[in-house]
Amino acid sequence: GGLRPRPGQEVSVKVLGALEDGGLVERDPRLTFVPGHGDVVQALELGVPTMQPGEVSFFLAAYPYAYGRPGSRHCACREPDVPPEAPLLFEVTLLEVRDGPDPQPLPSAARLRLGSQRRERGNFHFARGDFTAALRSYRLALRALDGPAIDSPRPEEEEELQEQRVKCLNNCAAAELKLGRAEEALAACEAALRISPDNGRALLRRGQLLAEQGRDAEAALVLRRALELDPASKVIHAELSRLAKRQSPPSSA
Repeated sequence: GGLRPRPGQEVSVKVLGALEDGGLVERDPRLTFVPGHGDVVQALELGVPTMQPGEVSFFLAAYPYAYGRPGSRHCACREPDVPPEAPLLFEVTLLEVRDGPDPQPLPSAARLRLGSQRRERGNFHFARGDFTAALRSYRLALRALDGPAIDSPRPEEEEELQEQRVKCLNNCAAAELKLGRAEEALAACEAALRISPDNGRALLRRGQLLAEQGRDAEAALVLRRALELDPASKVIHAELSRLAKRQSPPSSA
């Protein structure tokens, strides 16, 4: 009884998810999301846009479309964990379809919570090898962290916002590398370092990327700074050693 959801629209659904033995592992009377944003399992991302408001559907999801190879742990919850490689049966009722909301001002605590949820969702996609979906979730997490606020964050909240931004940018760089986009990965590293100049993870990855581009002098400077922060790192020592060998002229016979 109505039009199916269009791209960019927000949906609300009632969801029940069960294992093959009938054990209930998911129950949400009103789950709200925008299909395509990567905030829910792929079975819902793909299935809900085929539905009409008021429709009840059953989706039998093989594990790549549910919680993937590792499964899922529901902490502080009475519902059982989803075992590794578990297929799930979802009962889904499409309650409502509406135009996607414009970014709304949120309290700083809500921005942090939403950013963390989306970054964790990106980590889930990354772990199952869906790097495009992971990158989309990390970018949505950054959008939440950078979005309009209705309050001035307290000093500790501002510090956590910055930490979350750096984590998301480092994760963006990792996903870009998996997708073979070195320039985009380098840009993400540099954005992270503008926020946190001494972030060791971003320094190391930036040094590696500069070295791959043949910018050895710049790479050496960045890697030496990373080594000052983490003198015991075998990875940084190896990268600097590789650069030194490349720069040394070959010895004559």
